[in-house]
Amino acid sequence: MKTDWQNVHSKVQEKRKKVTFNTMQIIAFGFLGVIFLGSILLYLPISNQEPIAYLDALFVSVSAVCVTGLVTVFPAAQFTLFGKVVLLGLIQIGGLGVIACTMAVFLAIRKKITMKSRVMIQQTYNLETLSGMVRFIIRILKGTVLVEGIGAVLFAFHFVPEYGFIKGVAYGIFHSVSAFCNAGIDVLGTSSFMEYVSSPLVSLTTMFLIVAGGLGFTVWHDVRMNLQDVAGQKRPLKRLFTRLHLQSKMVIVMTAGLIMIGTLGYFLLEYHNDATIGKLGFGEKLLASGFQSVTTRTAGFATVSQAELTSASKLFGCILMFIGGSPGGTAGGIKTNRLVLAMKMMRTRLRQQQHPNAIIRIRLDGVIQETEALHSVMIFIVAYLMLILAGTVFGTIFGVDLMTSFSGAVASIGNVGPGFGEVGSMDNFSALPGVFKLSNSLLMLLGRLEIFGFIQLFFIKWWR
Repeated sequence: MKTDWQNVHSKVQEKRKKVTFNTMQIIAFGFLGVIFLGSILLYLPISNQEPIAYLDALFVSVSAVCVTGLVTVFPAAQFTLFGKVVLLGLIQIGGLGVIACTMAVFLAIRKKITMKSRVMIQQTYNLETLSGMVRFIIRILKGTVLVEGIGAVLFAFHFVPEYGFIKGVAYGIFHSVSAFCNAGIDVLGTSSFMEYVSSPLVSLTTMFLIVAGGLGFTVWHDVRMNLQDVAGQKRPLKRLFTRLHLQSKMVIVMTAGLIMIGTLGYFLLEYHNDATIGKLGFGEKLLASGFQSVTTRTAGFATVSQAELTSASKLFGCILMFIGGSPGGTAGGIKTNRLVLAMKMMRTRLRQQQHPNAIIRIRLDGVIQETEALHSVMIFIVAYLMLILAGTVFGTIFGVDLMTSFSGAVASIGNVGPGFGEVGSMDNFSALPGVFKLSNSLLMLLGRLEIFGFIQLFFIKWWR
């Protein structure tokens, strides 16, 4: 006969066998595991030039894996070469994603990709079919290496003459990865890219990498497949855009539009501000405004002082941070596709009030959008706004000023980086309360895992 202890033990074993995880839970646990391991490595004496508190190591690890860019220390002065390599690895894993990195390891050791893994890839990148999953991951990895390699070479043209060959190449690689992954973490010092405000090479390379990473891997894949089709069948190049998937069209149009709107907005708002772009030439003002527009939505670099921006520019920046980048890539925010659907819903609501008896459907590229999908968008945006409000209130309760609390919350959940107040690109969280660091770490996780992906961690199916 089994003893009571044996009965309890057998029941626990049965429960464990019944534990099931969906794709989002696996991704979430993967992120948490990488963050914890990264925090341990960054805490080691070999990683630091001077002692670091574990909370600071944890915060930097969360920021790197969530590709946010907010820090509690200045990486250039705090971390040794080993620490910077660890930081770079965390940024790369965070940018590519846990699933893609895991599949890369499997491919490297020639382990067979199972059907379950293929399903996870399909769900992670919202692909239409299970065929070609391995090729898709390989293309992501090759594309990432190619784009980051191009960025590193372009950066090296500027950094090598300034820092020497070895250091210049290393800086080129680090900042290329950081820009492409939309992390915005630099190892140059305490002033981000401010000394390169007039450098077209550094500014345009950074902007190119940020936009390329922010567009998303699925958009890359779609554009590549259509380019092959256009070239193979010798069709007019103008057919390329019309043959793209709906999401790709939205992403490209919204990204281009937001970059132009952001550039014009900063250019007008900061034109006479001598503390930022006021003393620059006309072309340099446009360049700095374009850089600020690109980096504010999704990265964390800066070529002008964020603290010296006008109040209107700071508010404008918070709006851009809220919008963020595109789905399926390395960017944060609510994403451009949700913004498009939200605007469509507002327009439809206004038309419905003008014509109460009319049946008005929301269409994108001629396709009627399902009600459930529209409700999901609104629920996400409301939850996003509530978390920003909660983060802001939480910060002020512990003595943090309103601008720092608000912009810190927006930047953290948006995985952006350049907050305002005491959390700008030239500042860090070091002087802020520990509980504020923890709350913003949580917001970074919620933003990177799309809120509900993180919440699903607490709804594991122990019983069927």
